[in-house]
Amino acid sequence: MWARLPVLAGLKGYRLAWLRQDVSAGLAVAAVAIPSAIAYPAIAGLPPETGIYASILPLVGYALFGPSRQLAVGPDAATMTVLAAALAGMGEIAPSDRVGAASVLALVVGLLCIAGSWLRLGVIAAFLSKPILVGFISGVALSILVGQIGRFTGVRIEADGLVPPIVELVRKAGAIHWPSVALGVVLFAALQLMSWRRFPIPGPLVIVVVAVGASALFDFENMGIKVVGDLPKAFPAPSLPGVANLPLRELVLGAAAVWLVSFGSGIVAARSFGARGKFEVDADAELTGLGAANVASGLFSGFPVTVSDSRTAINMAVGARSQASGLAAALTLTLALLYLHGALKLLPIPALGAILAGAAIGLIDFAGLREIWRISRMEFVFALIGLWGVVSLGVLRGVVIAVGATLLYLLLKLMRPREAMLGRIPGRHGFYKLHRSEAARPVPGLAVCLIQSSLLFLNVDYVKSRLEAIAADLPADTRWFVLDASAIVQMDSTAAAMLEDIQSAFAARGLAFGIAELHKEPMEILERAGLLDKIGRAMIFEDLEDVMTAFVGG
Repeated sequence: MWARLPVLAGLKGYRLAWLRQDVSAGLAVAAVAIPSAIAYPAIAGLPPETGIYASILPLVGYALFGPSRQLAVGPDAATMTVLAAALAGMGEIAPSDRVGAASVLALVVGLLCIAGSWLRLGVIAAFLSKPILVGFISGVALSILVGQIGRFTGVRIEADGLVPPIVELVRKAGAIHWPSVALGVVLFAALQLMSWRRFPIPGPLVIVVVAVGASALFDFENMGIKVVGDLPKAFPAPSLPGVANLPLRELVLGAAAVWLVSFGSGIVAARSFGARGKFEVDADAELTGLGAANVASGLFSGFPVTVSDSRTAINMAVGARSQASGLAAALTLTLALLYLHGALKLLPIPALGAILAGAAIGLIDFAGLREIWRISRMEFVFALIGLWGVVSLGVLRGVVIAVGATLLYLLLKLMRPREAMLGRIPGRHGFYKLHRSEAARPVPGLAVCLIQSSLLFLNVDYVKSRLEAIAADLPADTRWFVLDASAIVQMDSTAAAMLEDIQSAFAARGLAFGIAELHKEPMEILERAGLLDKIGRAMIFEDLEDVMTAFVGG
Protein backbone atom coordinates (compact mmCIF):
# COMPACT_ATOMS: atom_id res chain seq x y z
CA MET A 1 0.00 0.00 0.00
CA TRP A 2 2.73 2.48 1.00
CA ALA A 3 4.61 1.79 -2.25
CA ARG A 4 1.67 3.26 -4.13
CA LEU A 5 1.84 6.64 -2.40
CA PRO A 6 2.12 9.39 -5.05
CA VAL A 7 4.84 11.09 -2.99
CA LEU A 8 7.08 8.06 -3.47
CA ALA A 9 6.51 8.19 -7.22
CA GLY A 10 7.31 11.92 -7.12
CA LEU A 11 10.55 11.27 -5.20
CA LYS A 12 11.60 8.45 -7.54
CA GLY A 13 14.95 9.38 -9.00
CA TYR A 14 15.23 12.32 -6.58
CA ARG A 15 18.61 14.05 -6.57
CA LEU A 16 20.15 15.63 -3.50
CA ALA A 17 20.89 18.74 -5.58
CA TRP A 18 17.12 19.32 -5.87
CA LEU A 19 16.71 19.63 -2.09
CA ARG A 20 17.92 23.24 -2.06
CA GLN A 21 15.31 24.22 -4.68
CA ASP A 22 12.54 22.40 -2.82
CA VAL A 23 13.45 24.00 0.52
CA SER A 24 13.69 27.45 -1.10
CA ALA A 25 10.31 26.94 -2.76
CA GLY A 26 8.81 25.79 0.56
CA LEU A 27 10.10 28.90 2.35
CA ALA A 28 8.68 31.13 -0.38
CA VAL A 29 5.30 29.37 -0.28
CA ALA A 30 5.17 29.79 3.51
CA ALA A 31 5.97 33.49 3.18
CA VAL A 32 3.08 33.95 0.76
CA ALA A 33 0.80 31.73 2.84
CA ILE A 34 1.05 33.58 6.16
CA PRO A 35 -0.93 36.70 5.15
CA SER A 36 -3.75 34.78 3.46
CA ALA A 37 -3.76 32.18 6.25
CA ILE A 38 -4.56 34.92 8.75
CA ALA A 39 -6.85 36.97 6.49
CA TYR A 40 -9.03 34.41 4.70
CA PRO A 41 -10.76 32.90 7.79
CA ALA A 42 -12.36 36.30 8.38
CA ILE A 43 -14.46 35.79 5.22
CA ALA A 44 -16.27 32.92 6.95
CA GLY A 45 -16.23 34.49 10.43
CA LEU A 46 -13.56 32.07 11.71
CA PRO A 47 -10.62 32.94 14.02
CA PRO A 48 -7.25 33.59 12.32
CA GLU A 49 -5.55 30.51 13.73
CA THR A 50 -7.86 28.22 11.74
CA GLY A 51 -6.29 29.61 8.57
CA ILE A 52 -2.84 28.64 9.81
CA TYR A 53 -4.08 25.14 10.68
CA ALA A 54 -5.69 24.90 7.23
CA SER A 55 -2.40 25.92 5.64
CA ILE A 56 -0.15 23.34 7.31
CA LEU A 57 -1.71 19.85 7.42
CA PRO A 58 -3.34 20.09 3.97
CA LEU A 59 0.13 20.65 2.50
CA VAL A 60 1.25 17.41 4.13
CA GLY A 61 -1.88 15.52 3.02
CA TYR A 62 -1.52 16.68 -0.57
CA ALA A 63 2.23 16.02 -0.59
CA LEU A 64 1.58 12.40 0.42
CA PHE A 65 -1.44 11.65 -1.77
CA GLY A 66 -1.55 14.37 -4.43
CA PRO A 67 -0.28 13.54 -7.94
CA SER A 68 1.43 16.84 -8.80
CA ARG A 69 4.96 17.84 -7.86
CA GLN A 70 4.26 21.55 -8.33
CA LEU A 71 0.70 22.29 -7.15
CA ALA A 72 0.21 23.76 -3.67
CA VAL A 73 -3.04 23.74 -1.69
CA GLY A 74 -4.45 26.10 0.90
CA PRO A 75 -7.24 28.56 1.69
CA ASP A 76 -8.92 30.10 -1.34
CA ALA A 77 -11.11 33.22 -1.45
CA ALA A 78 -13.85 31.65 -3.57
CA THR A 79 -14.02 28.51 -1.43
CA MET A 80 -14.07 30.61 1.74
CA THR A 81 -17.00 32.63 0.42
CA VAL A 82 -18.98 29.47 -0.29
CA LEU A 83 -17.99 28.16 3.14
CA ALA A 84 -19.32 31.38 4.71
CA ALA A 85 -22.65 30.86 2.93
CA ALA A 86 -22.77 27.20 4.02
CA LEU A 87 -22.16 28.17 7.66
CA ALA A 88 -24.78 30.92 7.42
CA GLY A 89 -27.27 28.34 6.15
CA MET A 90 -26.89 26.37 9.38
CA GLY A 91 -28.46 29.14 11.46
CA GLU A 92 -27.05 30.69 14.61
CA ILE A 93 -23.84 28.91 15.62
CA ALA A 94 -21.66 29.77 18.61
CA PRO A 95 -18.09 30.83 17.73
CA SER A 96 -16.64 27.61 19.16
CA ASP A 97 -19.20 25.50 17.29
CA ARG A 98 -18.51 27.49 14.11
CA VAL A 99 -14.93 26.21 14.03
CA GLY A 100 -16.22 22.67 14.55
CA ALA A 101 -18.78 23.10 11.77
CA ALA A 102 -16.09 24.31 9.37
CA SER A 103 -13.94 21.30 10.29
CA VAL A 104 -16.87 18.95 9.70
CA LEU A 105 -17.41 20.52 6.29
CA ALA A 106 -13.72 20.01 5.49
CA LEU A 107 -13.99 16.34 6.44
CA VAL A 108 -17.15 15.83 4.37
CA VAL A 109 -15.61 17.66 1.41
CA GLY A 110 -12.53 15.47 1.73
CA LEU A 111 -14.61 12.28 1.80
CA LEU A 112 -16.61 13.51 -1.20
CA CYS A 113 -13.35 14.08 -3.07
CA ILE A 114 -12.06 10.60 -2.27
CA ALA A 115 -15.39 8.98 -3.19
CA GLY A 116 -15.46 11.06 -6.37
CA SER A 117 -12.00 9.80 -7.28
CA TRP A 118 -13.07 6.17 -6.82
CA LEU A 119 -16.19 6.81 -8.91
CA ARG A 120 -14.19 8.68 -11.59
CA LEU A 121 -16.22 11.85 -11.10
CA GLY A 122 -13.44 14.17 -12.21
CA VAL A 123 -15.50 14.72 -15.35
CA ILE A 124 -17.90 16.83 -13.25
CA ALA A 125 -15.37 19.64 -13.44
CA ALA A 126 -16.24 19.91 -17.13
CA PHE A 127 -19.71 21.21 -16.18
CA LEU A 128 -18.13 24.41 -14.88
CA SER A 129 -17.29 25.96 -18.23
CA LYS A 130 -14.77 28.78 -18.43
CA PRO A 131 -17.40 31.53 -19.00
CA ILE A 132 -19.50 30.35 -16.05
CA LEU A 133 -16.46 29.99 -13.79
CA VAL A 134 -15.04 33.39 -14.78
CA GLY A 135 -18.39 35.04 -14.08
CA PHE A 136 -18.93 33.12 -10.85
CA ILE A 137 -15.48 33.91 -9.46
CA SER A 138 -15.92 37.57 -10.44
CA GLY A 139 -19.19 37.62 -8.52
CA VAL A 140 -17.44 36.06 -5.53
CA ALA A 141 -14.78 38.78 -5.79
CA LEU A 142 -17.42 41.52 -5.65
CA SER A 143 -18.97 39.84 -2.60
CA ILE A 144 -15.57 39.73 -0.89
CA LEU A 145 -14.93 43.39 -1.68
CA VAL A 146 -18.24 44.44 -0.14
CA GLY A 147 -17.49 42.19 2.83
CA GLN A 148 -14.43 44.30 3.70
CA ILE A 149 -16.50 47.41 4.46
CA GLY A 150 -16.67 46.49 8.14
CA ARG A 151 -12.93 45.80 8.39
CA PHE A 152 -12.03 49.09 6.74
CA THR A 153 -14.47 51.20 8.75
CA GLY A 154 -14.80 49.40 12.08
CA VAL A 155 -18.60 49.43 11.61
CA ARG A 156 -20.51 46.18 12.15
CA ILE A 157 -22.34 45.47 8.87
CA GLU A 158 -25.15 42.92 9.03
CA ALA A 159 -26.74 43.29 5.57
CA ASP A 160 -25.94 40.87 2.73
CA GLY A 161 -25.67 41.38 -1.01
CA LEU A 162 -24.02 44.12 -3.03
CA VAL A 163 -26.00 47.32 -2.37
CA PRO A 164 -27.62 46.76 1.09
CA PRO A 165 -24.27 46.79 2.98
CA ILE A 166 -23.42 50.14 1.38
CA VAL A 167 -26.82 51.52 2.34
CA GLU A 168 -26.30 50.28 5.90
CA LEU A 169 -22.88 51.95 6.04
CA VAL A 170 -24.42 55.27 4.96
CA ARG A 171 -27.03 54.88 7.68
CA LYS A 172 -24.30 54.22 10.28
CA ALA A 173 -21.89 56.87 8.97
CA GLY A 174 -21.51 58.38 12.41
CA ALA A 175 -19.91 55.19 13.73
CA ILE A 176 -17.14 55.06 11.11
CA HIS A 177 -13.67 54.90 12.68
CA TRP A 178 -11.68 57.14 10.36
CA PRO A 179 -8.17 56.12 11.53
CA SER A 180 -9.09 52.53 10.55
CA VAL A 181 -10.30 53.78 7.16
CA ALA A 182 -7.09 55.73 6.60
CA LEU A 183 -4.90 52.77 7.54
CA GLY A 184 -6.86 50.34 5.36
CA VAL A 185 -6.82 52.66 2.33
CA VAL A 186 -3.08 53.36 2.65
CA LEU A 187 -2.24 49.66 2.96
CA PHE A 188 -4.55 48.75 0.06
CA ALA A 189 -2.98 51.44 -2.14
CA ALA A 190 0.50 50.21 -1.22
CA LEU A 191 -0.53 46.64 -2.07
CA GLN A 192 -1.82 47.69 -5.49
CA LEU A 193 1.32 49.75 -6.16
CA MET A 194 3.54 46.76 -5.39
CA SER A 195 1.43 44.63 -7.69
CA TRP A 196 1.66 47.12 -10.57
CA ARG A 197 5.39 47.61 -10.08
CA ARG A 198 5.99 43.84 -9.81
CA PHE A 199 7.68 44.20 -6.42
CA PRO A 200 10.10 41.24 -5.90
CA ILE A 201 8.70 40.43 -2.41
CA PRO A 202 5.04 39.29 -2.21
CA GLY A 203 2.90 42.35 -1.44
CA PRO A 204 0.71 40.73 1.27
CA LEU A 205 3.84 39.68 3.20
CA VAL A 206 5.16 43.25 3.09
CA ILE A 207 1.78 44.55 4.29
CA VAL A 208 1.78 42.13 7.24
CA VAL A 209 5.32 43.06 8.31
CA VAL A 210 4.72 46.82 7.95
CA ALA A 211 1.30 46.71 9.64
CA VAL A 212 2.59 44.65 12.59
CA GLY A 213 5.57 46.98 13.00
CA ALA A 214 3.38 50.09 12.88
CA SER A 215 0.92 48.53 15.31
CA ALA A 216 3.69 47.86 17.81
CA LEU A 217 5.17 51.33 17.33
CA PHE A 218 1.97 53.38 17.51
CA ASP A 219 -0.15 51.08 19.70
CA PHE A 220 -3.05 50.81 17.25
CA GLU A 221 -5.22 48.97 19.75
CA ASN A 222 -5.30 51.95 22.10
CA MET A 223 -6.12 54.18 19.13
CA GLY A 224 -9.32 52.17 18.61
CA ILE A 225 -8.03 50.22 15.62
CA LYS A 226 -8.98 46.58 16.06
CA VAL A 227 -6.19 43.97 15.97
CA VAL A 228 -6.16 40.19 15.49
CA GLY A 229 -5.51 39.48 19.16
CA ASP A 230 -4.09 36.43 20.87
CA LEU A 231 -3.26 33.40 18.76
CA PRO A 232 -2.71 29.84 20.04
CA LYS A 233 0.86 28.97 20.96
CA ALA A 234 0.56 25.28 20.10
CA PHE A 235 -0.75 23.01 17.38
CA PRO A 236 -4.16 21.39 17.97
CA ALA A 237 -4.39 17.65 18.60
CA PRO A 238 -6.13 15.64 15.87
CA SER A 239 -9.80 15.07 16.64
CA LEU A 240 -13.13 14.30 15.02
CA PRO A 241 -15.38 17.39 15.26
CA GLY A 242 -18.86 16.75 16.59
CA VAL A 243 -21.91 16.95 14.35
CA ALA A 244 -24.65 16.46 16.94
CA ASN A 245 -25.74 20.12 16.97
CA LEU A 246 -25.51 20.67 13.22
CA PRO A 247 -28.50 20.41 10.85
CA LEU A 248 -27.76 17.39 8.65
CA ARG A 249 -29.53 18.63 5.52
CA GLU A 250 -27.78 22.01 5.50
CA LEU A 251 -24.48 20.29 6.31
CA VAL A 252 -24.72 17.95 3.31
CA LEU A 253 -25.93 20.67 0.93
CA GLY A 254 -23.26 23.09 2.11
CA ALA A 255 -20.52 20.47 1.78
CA ALA A 256 -21.71 19.63 -1.75
CA ALA A 257 -21.60 23.31 -2.74
CA VAL A 258 -18.14 23.81 -1.21
CA TRP A 259 -16.91 20.62 -2.90
CA LEU A 260 -18.21 21.65 -6.31
CA VAL A 261 -16.69 25.13 -6.20
CA SER A 262 -13.40 24.14 -4.56
CA PHE A 263 -12.84 21.25 -6.96
CA GLY A 264 -14.10 23.19 -9.98
CA SER A 265 -11.93 26.23 -9.39
CA GLY A 266 -9.06 24.01 -8.20
CA ILE A 267 -9.01 21.84 -11.30
CA VAL A 268 -9.21 24.90 -13.57
CA ALA A 269 -6.23 26.38 -11.72
CA ALA A 270 -4.41 23.05 -11.90
CA ARG A 271 -4.94 22.77 -15.65
CA SER A 272 -3.79 26.36 -16.16
CA PHE A 273 -0.57 25.72 -14.25
CA GLY A 274 -0.21 22.35 -15.97
CA ALA A 275 -0.30 24.03 -19.37
CA ARG A 276 2.25 26.59 -18.16
CA GLY A 277 4.57 24.01 -16.56
CA LYS A 278 3.99 21.35 -19.25
CA PHE A 279 2.72 18.63 -16.90
CA GLU A 280 -0.43 16.55 -17.17
CA VAL A 281 -3.34 17.03 -14.76
CA ASP A 282 -5.48 13.99 -13.95
CA ALA A 283 -8.77 15.27 -12.48
CA ASP A 284 -9.56 11.99 -10.72
CA ALA A 285 -6.07 11.77 -9.18
CA GLU A 286 -6.38 15.42 -8.10
CA LEU A 287 -9.60 14.48 -6.31
CA THR A 288 -7.60 12.03 -4.19
CA GLY A 289 -4.99 14.67 -3.35
CA LEU A 290 -7.60 17.29 -2.50
CA GLY A 291 -9.49 14.69 -0.46
CA ALA A 292 -6.42 13.95 1.64
CA ALA A 293 -5.74 17.67 2.08
CA ASN A 294 -9.29 18.39 3.27
CA VAL A 295 -9.44 15.39 5.61
CA ALA A 296 -6.15 16.51 7.18
CA SER A 297 -7.54 20.04 7.53
CA GLY A 298 -10.75 18.81 9.15
CA LEU A 299 -8.93 16.62 11.66
CA PHE A 300 -6.81 19.56 12.84
CA SER A 301 -9.46 22.28 13.29
CA GLY A 302 -9.10 23.66 9.77
CA PHE A 303 -11.60 24.30 6.98
CA PRO A 304 -12.01 23.27 3.31
CA VAL A 305 -9.08 24.05 1.00
CA THR A 306 -8.28 23.75 -2.69
CA VAL A 307 -5.47 24.45 -5.16
CA SER A 308 -4.02 27.87 -4.32
CA ASP A 309 -3.13 30.11 -7.27
CA SER A 310 -0.64 32.31 -5.41
CA ARG A 311 1.12 29.48 -3.60
CA THR A 312 1.38 27.34 -6.73
CA ALA A 313 2.70 30.27 -8.76
CA ILE A 314 5.43 30.92 -6.16
CA ASN A 315 6.20 27.21 -5.88
CA MET A 316 6.76 26.93 -9.63
CA ALA A 317 8.58 30.25 -9.97
CA VAL A 318 11.18 29.34 -7.33
CA GLY A 319 11.70 25.96 -9.02
CA ALA A 320 10.11 23.25 -6.85
CA ARG A 321 11.12 19.81 -8.09
CA SER A 322 8.93 17.56 -5.94
CA GLN A 323 6.33 17.32 -3.18
CA ALA A 324 9.16 17.97 -0.71
CA SER A 325 8.55 21.70 -1.21
CA GLY A 326 5.07 21.30 0.31
CA LEU A 327 6.55 19.51 3.33
CA ALA A 328 9.13 22.30 3.73
CA ALA A 329 6.35 24.92 3.58
CA ALA A 330 4.35 23.03 6.22
CA LEU A 331 7.35 22.90 8.55
CA THR A 332 8.04 26.62 8.08
CA LEU A 333 4.41 27.53 8.86
CA THR A 334 4.49 25.35 11.96
CA LEU A 335 7.56 27.20 13.24
CA ALA A 336 5.83 30.52 12.51
CA LEU A 337 2.81 29.40 14.55
CA LEU A 338 5.02 28.42 17.47
CA TYR A 339 7.38 31.40 17.52
CA LEU A 340 5.68 34.37 15.76
CA HIS A 341 2.29 34.37 17.49
CA GLY A 342 3.35 37.28 19.71
CA ALA A 343 3.96 39.51 16.70
CA LEU A 344 1.00 38.33 14.60
CA LYS A 345 -1.50 39.17 17.35
CA LEU A 346 -0.72 42.88 16.75
CA LEU A 347 -1.81 42.70 13.11
CA PRO A 348 -4.55 45.35 12.58
CA ILE A 349 -7.90 44.24 11.16
CA PRO A 350 -7.84 46.93 8.39
CA ALA A 351 -4.67 45.25 7.11
CA LEU A 352 -6.64 42.02 6.72
CA GLY A 353 -9.30 43.98 4.86
CA ALA A 354 -6.66 45.44 2.53
CA ILE A 355 -5.20 41.98 1.80
CA LEU A 356 -8.64 40.47 1.15
CA ALA A 357 -9.69 43.41 -1.04
CA GLY A 358 -6.47 43.03 -3.04
CA ALA A 359 -7.08 39.30 -3.42
CA ALA A 360 -10.67 39.98 -4.54
CA ILE A 361 -9.58 42.41 -7.24
CA GLY A 362 -7.07 39.81 -8.42
CA LEU A 363 -9.93 37.32 -8.78
CA ILE A 364 -11.82 39.50 -11.28
CA ASP A 365 -10.60 38.24 -14.63
CA PHE A 366 -11.07 41.34 -16.78
CA ALA A 367 -8.92 39.89 -19.56
CA GLY A 368 -10.94 36.67 -19.48
CA LEU A 369 -14.22 38.57 -19.68
CA ARG A 370 -12.95 40.60 -22.63
CA GLU A 371 -11.81 37.44 -24.40
CA ILE A 372 -15.18 35.76 -23.85
CA TRP A 373 -16.94 38.87 -25.20
CA ARG A 374 -14.71 38.81 -28.27
CA ILE A 375 -15.23 35.10 -28.94
CA SER A 376 -18.91 34.58 -28.11
CA ARG A 377 -21.56 37.09 -27.05
CA MET A 378 -23.79 34.24 -25.83
CA GLU A 379 -21.10 32.81 -23.57
CA PHE A 380 -20.47 36.32 -22.23
CA VAL A 381 -24.14 36.42 -21.24
CA PHE A 382 -23.66 33.17 -19.32
CA ALA A 383 -20.61 34.67 -17.58
CA LEU A 384 -22.81 37.58 -16.48
CA ILE A 385 -25.45 35.10 -15.27
CA GLY A 386 -22.81 33.42 -13.09
CA LEU A 387 -21.75 36.82 -11.73
CA TRP A 388 -25.34 37.96 -11.14
CA GLY A 389 -26.27 34.72 -9.35
CA VAL A 390 -23.57 35.20 -6.72
CA VAL A 391 -24.10 38.92 -6.17
CA SER A 392 -27.91 38.95 -6.20
CA LEU A 393 -28.92 35.55 -4.82
CA GLY A 394 -26.01 34.60 -2.59
CA VAL A 395 -23.09 32.24 -3.09
CA LEU A 396 -24.91 28.93 -2.57
CA ARG A 397 -27.71 29.92 -4.93
CA GLY A 398 -25.03 31.31 -7.22
CA VAL A 399 -23.48 27.83 -7.41
CA VAL A 400 -26.82 26.41 -8.48
CA ILE A 401 -27.30 29.23 -11.00
CA ALA A 402 -23.81 28.69 -12.43
CA VAL A 403 -24.21 24.93 -12.83
CA GLY A 404 -27.78 25.34 -14.07
CA ALA A 405 -26.68 27.89 -16.67
CA THR A 406 -23.97 25.52 -17.86
CA LEU A 407 -26.42 22.64 -18.22
CA LEU A 408 -28.98 24.89 -19.91
CA TYR A 409 -26.37 26.03 -22.42
CA LEU A 410 -25.45 22.41 -23.11
CA LEU A 411 -29.09 21.43 -23.54
CA LEU A 412 -29.76 24.33 -25.89
CA LYS A 413 -26.81 23.27 -28.01
CA LEU A 414 -28.05 19.67 -28.10
CA MET A 415 -31.65 20.66 -28.79
CA ARG A 416 -30.77 22.72 -31.86
CA PRO A 417 -28.02 20.80 -33.67
CA ARG A 418 -26.67 22.26 -36.87
CA GLU A 419 -26.97 20.55 -40.21
CA ALA A 420 -25.12 21.02 -43.48
CA MET A 421 -25.84 19.95 -47.04
CA LEU A 422 -22.89 18.32 -48.79
CA GLY A 423 -21.76 18.33 -52.39
CA ARG A 424 -18.78 17.60 -54.65
CA ILE A 425 -16.00 19.78 -56.01
CA PRO A 426 -15.33 18.92 -59.66
CA GLY A 427 -12.09 16.97 -60.08
CA ARG A 428 -11.71 16.19 -56.36
CA HIS A 429 -12.66 13.26 -54.14
CA GLY A 430 -14.85 13.59 -51.08
CA PHE A 431 -17.87 15.64 -50.10
CA TYR A 432 -17.78 19.27 -48.94
CA LYS A 433 -20.17 21.58 -47.10
CA LEU A 434 -22.00 23.65 -49.66
CA HIS A 435 -22.15 26.73 -47.45
CA ARG A 436 -18.41 26.62 -46.74
CA SER A 437 -17.05 26.10 -50.26
CA GLU A 438 -18.07 28.15 -53.27
CA ALA A 439 -16.64 25.47 -55.57
CA ALA A 440 -18.80 22.68 -54.11
CA ARG A 441 -21.91 21.74 -56.05
CA PRO A 442 -24.80 19.42 -55.10
CA VAL A 443 -24.89 16.11 -56.97
CA PRO A 444 -27.95 16.16 -59.27
CA GLY A 445 -30.57 13.75 -57.95
CA LEU A 446 -28.68 13.14 -54.68
CA ALA A 447 -29.10 15.02 -51.39
CA VAL A 448 -26.53 14.41 -48.65
CA CYS A 449 -27.23 15.96 -45.23
CA LEU A 450 -24.79 16.04 -42.32
CA ILE A 451 -26.28 16.24 -38.80
CA GLN A 452 -23.59 17.65 -36.51
CA SER A 453 -24.75 16.15 -33.21
CA SER A 454 -25.92 12.98 -31.56
CA LEU A 455 -29.61 12.15 -32.00
CA LEU A 456 -31.41 11.94 -28.66
CA PHE A 457 -34.95 12.40 -27.39
CA LEU A 458 -34.43 16.10 -26.65
CA ASN A 459 -33.55 17.08 -30.23
CA VAL A 460 -35.32 14.58 -32.50
CA ASP A 461 -38.39 16.76 -33.07
CA TYR A 462 -36.20 19.64 -34.21
CA VAL A 463 -34.06 17.40 -36.43
CA LYS A 464 -37.18 15.83 -37.94
CA SER A 465 -38.62 19.24 -38.80
CA ARG A 466 -35.33 20.31 -40.38
CA LEU A 467 -35.05 17.14 -42.47
CA GLU A 468 -38.64 17.56 -43.67
CA ALA A 469 -38.03 21.23 -44.50
CA ILE A 470 -34.85 20.38 -46.41
CA ALA A 471 -36.61 17.60 -48.34
CA ALA A 472 -39.48 19.95 -49.25
CA ASP A 473 -37.02 22.38 -50.89
CA LEU A 474 -35.14 19.75 -52.92
CA PRO A 475 -35.32 19.81 -56.74
CA ALA A 476 -38.04 17.64 -58.23
CA ASP A 477 -35.51 15.23 -59.79
CA THR A 478 -33.95 14.28 -56.41
CA ARG A 479 -34.09 10.49 -56.02
CA TRP A 480 -31.94 9.80 -52.97
CA PHE A 481 -31.68 11.46 -49.55
CA VAL A 482 -28.66 10.20 -47.57
CA LEU A 483 -28.02 11.10 -43.95
CA ASP A 484 -24.31 11.51 -43.13
CA ALA A 485 -24.13 10.03 -39.61
CA SER A 486 -20.39 10.54 -39.09
CA ALA A 487 -21.06 13.08 -36.29
CA ILE A 488 -23.86 11.04 -34.67
CA VAL A 489 -21.95 9.21 -31.95
CA GLN A 490 -25.03 8.46 -29.82
CA MET A 491 -28.60 7.58 -30.62
CA ASP A 492 -31.61 6.43 -28.57
CA SER A 493 -34.89 4.64 -29.29
CA THR A 494 -36.75 7.95 -29.77
CA ALA A 495 -34.28 8.90 -32.50
CA ALA A 496 -34.73 5.47 -34.13
CA ALA A 497 -38.49 5.99 -34.19
CA MET A 498 -38.03 9.46 -35.72
CA LEU A 499 -35.78 8.10 -38.49
CA GLU A 500 -38.36 5.41 -39.20
CA ASP A 501 -41.01 8.15 -39.64
CA ILE A 502 -38.66 10.06 -41.93
CA GLN A 503 -37.99 6.95 -44.02
CA SER A 504 -41.72 6.27 -44.39
CA ALA A 505 -42.50 9.92 -45.27
CA PHE A 506 -39.71 10.09 -47.85
CA ALA A 507 -40.72 6.74 -49.37
CA ALA A 508 -44.28 8.01 -49.81
CA ARG A 509 -42.96 10.83 -51.98
CA GLY A 510 -40.63 8.59 -53.97
CA LEU A 511 -37.45 9.60 -52.18
CA ALA A 512 -35.10 6.78 -51.16
CA PHE A 513 -33.63 7.27 -47.71
CA GLY A 514 -30.16 6.02 -46.76
CA ILE A 515 -27.59 6.41 -43.98
CA ALA A 516 -23.81 6.57 -44.30
CA GLU A 517 -20.90 6.26 -41.84
CA LEU A 518 -22.86 4.93 -38.87
CA HIS A 519 -20.90 4.44 -35.66
CA LYS A 520 -21.10 1.13 -33.79
CA GLU A 521 -23.54 2.18 -31.03
CA PRO A 522 -26.09 3.91 -33.35
CA MET A 523 -25.77 0.95 -35.72
CA GLU A 524 -26.72 -1.44 -32.91
CA ILE A 525 -29.68 0.78 -31.88
CA LEU A 526 -31.06 0.84 -35.44
CA GLU A 527 -30.42 -2.89 -35.82
CA ARG A 528 -32.43 -3.72 -32.70
CA ALA A 529 -35.18 -1.31 -33.80
CA GLY A 530 -35.46 -3.17 -37.13
CA LEU A 531 -34.87 0.06 -39.07
CA LEU A 532 -31.84 -1.18 -41.00
CA ASP A 533 -33.94 -3.91 -42.62
CA LYS A 534 -36.75 -1.45 -43.34
CA ILE A 535 -34.37 1.01 -44.98
CA GLY A 536 -32.69 -1.83 -46.85
CA ARG A 537 -29.11 -2.98 -46.44
CA ALA A 538 -28.31 -1.60 -49.87
CA MET A 539 -28.98 1.93 -48.52
CA ILE A 540 -26.62 1.58 -45.53
CA PHE A 541 -23.15 2.74 -46.54
CA GLU A 542 -19.70 2.52 -44.98
CA ASP A 543 -18.74 5.98 -46.27
CA LEU A 544 -19.89 8.71 -48.63
CA GLU A 545 -17.73 7.45 -51.51
CA ASP A 546 -19.74 4.22 -51.39
CA VAL A 547 -22.88 6.39 -51.63
CA MET A 548 -21.55 8.03 -54.77
CA THR A 549 -20.56 4.71 -56.34
CA ALA A 550 -23.96 3.15 -55.63
CA PHE A 551 -25.87 6.23 -56.80
CA VAL A 552 -23.99 6.49 -60.10
CA GLY A 553 -24.23 2.71 -60.63
CA GLY A 554 -27.96 2.74 -59.87
